[in-house]
Amino acid sequence: MLETHDLTLHYGGSQILNGVSIIAIKGEVTCIMGTNGVGKTSLMKAISGTHARSGGDMTLDGETLPNLPAHKLAQRGVGYVPQGRMIFPLLTVRENLETGLACLPKAERHVPDRIFEMFPVLKEMENRRGGDLSGGQQQQLAIGRALVTRPKLLLMDEPTEGIQPNIIQLIGTVIRQLRDEGEMAIILVEQYFDFAFDLADRFYVLKRGETVLSVCKADATREQVQAAFSV
Repeated sequence: MLETHDLTLHYGGSQILNGVSIIAIKGEVTCIMGTNGVGKTSLMKAISGTHARSGGDMTLDGETLPNLPAHKLAQRGVGYVPQGRMIFPLLTVRENLETGLACLPKAERHVPDRIFEMFPVLKEMENRRGGDLSGGQQQQLAIGRALVTRPKLLLMDEPTEGIQPNIIQLIGTVIRQLRDEGEMAIILVEQYFDFAFDLADRFYVLKRGETVLSVCKADATREQVQAAFSV
């Protein structure tokens, strides 16, 4: 389980996150929602260590995590699928997947077969360069690369952005499978409301770097969440 308490983040002199506290539980999908520019991606960067938080506390499975860089948090079990995918265009699909292995002990540095079972196109294009893949194929590669790290916590930032409907459906199926296995907590940043609402177990809606709604799906109506999301 991930817990953040009063997380803050600055870019230069600008404060982007203003005391964000969230919980993400194993076996659940926690969805971070809000309009563009409210701090959703900044929150993912703070949790993943790609941008150091300015203040606040963060724990993962009861362990307090100091302000660590991304590769150190990956070693602690934080997997990150960034917005824009950020695959390596000149590396092959196989080589892109293998970049995720660096955070693992040597005995575990192999790409599990289940990655190719979840995303068969990656097996078909294993020796193709990442830059030659379509946007949907690159998104599958980015998710596969994060899963290679065997995360306790999986962060997914806008995985449906610019993706064709059949791939969105596949990504939804994979997220459900991972949730139902109960081995990781999943945090999903998503603008596609129907996709997010169908998958999520709990919601946090951000506005101007602050939480304006925190609710479990069981305690909320679709209209309540959508109204907060649209503000």
